[in-house]
Amino acid sequence: MKAYIHTLKENKIFQSMSRKGNCHDNSLIENFFGIIKQETYYGKVYYIFSELKNAIEKYTRYYNEKRIKQKLVWLVECSQLQN
Repeated sequence: MKAYIHTLKENKIFQSMSRKGNCHDNSLIENFFGIIKQETYYGKVYYIFSELKNAIEKYTRYYNEKRIKQKLVWLVECSQLQN
């Protein structure tokens, strides 16, 4: 464990640690992982790692750049509106 923490510090990575039972700082990423598993993993068979990796990368691009967002009153990303 000490080697892991040392490696994090060497690479200027700060570990997120909340109090026991308090997972609010992880809720956004946990939600994303749940969505990506539902939409790209469950019910599908990937025979090689590169297929899964490509599916995750493709979905991540869609999630960040193309999907319609409730927060923007159901519009696409603002940068896309300018194009």
